[in-house]
Amino acid sequence: MTDAIIIGLDAGTSVIKAVAFDSNGNQIAASSRKNSYRSLPSGAAEQDMARTWDDAATVLRELNDQIPDLARRAVAIGVTGQGDGTWLVDHDGAPVHDAMLWVDARAAAQALALTDSASYPLIYDSTGTGVNPCQMRSQLLWMQSHAPDLLARSAAALHCKDWLYFCLTGEIATDPSEAVLNFGDMRQRDYSNEVIEACGLSGLRRLLPPIVDGACQDHGLSTQAAARTGLPAGLPVCLGAIDIMCSAMAAGLYDAELQPGLTIMGSTGVHMRFVENAAAVVLNEARTGYTVGFPGQAFAQFQTNMGATVNIDWMTRIACEMLAAEGMTRSPAQILAGLDEKVMAATPGRAMYHPYILAGGERGPFLDPAARASFSGLDATTGWFDMMRAVYDGLALAGRDCYQAMGGIPREIRITGGAARSTAVKTILASVLNRPVRNVAQDEAGAAGAAMTAAVRVGLFDDIGAAAAAWVTPLLRDVVQPDPALVQTYDRLFDIFQETRLAMRPVWQTQAHMREGRK
Repeated sequence: MTDAIIIGLDAGTSVIKAVAFDSNGNQIAASSRKNSYRSLPSGAAEQDMARTWDDAATVLRELNDQIPDLARRAVAIGVTGQGDGTWLVDHDGAPVHDAMLWVDARAAAQALALTDSASYPLIYDSTGTGVNPCQMRSQLLWMQSHAPDLLARSAAALHCKDWLYFCLTGEIATDPSEAVLNFGDMRQRDYSNEVIEACGLSGLRRLLPPIVDGACQDHGLSTQAAARTGLPAGLPVCLGAIDIMCSAMAAGLYDAELQPGLTIMGSTGVHMRFVENAAAVVLNEARTGYTVGFPGQAFAQFQTNMGATVNIDWMTRIACEMLAAEGMTRSPAQILAGLDEKVMAATPGRAMYHPYILAGGERGPFLDPAARASFSGLDATTGWFDMMRAVYDGLALAGRDCYQAMGGIPREIRITGGAARSTAVKTILASVLNRPVRNVAQDEAGAAGAAMTAAVRVGLFDDIGAAAAAWVTPLLRDVVQPDPALVQTYDRLFDIFQETRLAMRPVWQTQAHMREGRK
């Protein structure tokens, strides 16, 4: 298999991409298409399922065009995609409706009702995962009340990657990661009828697909999909884990010896720790976060901030709008260029920022759909760069908030995502956490993780640990150490950050009532 190619297909919220890797994990070629979905005033966020498959087939065909002998050299495809959400298909495998995405806010009331129910401790203890509006279990509850006709016409409830797996193979399936975090027992890595009943979804048990572990089982590329993609029929297709888990595998989290942490600083902020087995999982009193299994016995525990770099995007957009009002055209990329130096020159603590910028509120390390972003501590001397520094600080402090909820900060933090290229982000994060931070030089972590799963399945590696040692360890880069002068400052700011967050919760509720027109 010296000339073998493994393909990783990653259908993210922003981009759908296909990436070819050689047997050593080197990226050979990639093709991508911008993803799109529609947002409605109701809080809905929906995606055209047929277009998603068209886009996925297109990037696979374009990859085939880039590598003339790909059909001969390809040994497997690994599939991953955006997590959570609900993608319904009927008995013929056709979409019942546009998919309900993870950024959809309509199931907020159902999520809150479930977290307030007497059955919630059982759900959380079994799944190791807190309920929030973006998950399938919350969205199915919303559909029971608001769209029962869609459920009546449905034969299966899938996630994004499951839908693409079906389109590629004709097989209805889901993987252990998303099945268990919604409806399962993390210790058994299977569905739990007790959890399904506790969620109030026993009547929809029929919609839950069989569970397939892509590191142990595959299905062949169908003749129809082969015709669409240019790849050979029968090529093994392996169903990977949720995209966050695939990214974690390829970005350095799977390290049984060091047991590091991983921060993904993308549109969403994800803060993860490696856990060797179910007995080492640390559940929190707020009953939030995710516990998701790697292939094998290990887990990733993680807390997710709904919005990370979208806070920076918001600030840069405001700057562009202000400049445009004065006749000066600047792009967000131009605003960001050179921003690291200006941010680091600003004084930490001149302002405090809580980065809950998305309409869905927050889900980690606390669940509150009413949570909103805010600056505090401003005075007449506070400048725009002070406020931008507060945004960077706020993202790192929110990360510390998440790690603390999982039992503490790991010995070393690996970082990936768009903001991982920023020296300021890495220095601030290292200083806030008082831990060394390092990148992994893997540009396409999600696709790489899916490809690693497929590489294990076809026998290139014995397990995910061996795949990580070969594909990830050589890509670890030099650490960024904490700045000793900042560590004590951030220790004090973290206390203020948590105190302010707690004080704001009743204010958020009042603001939510105002938005909804209630008194």
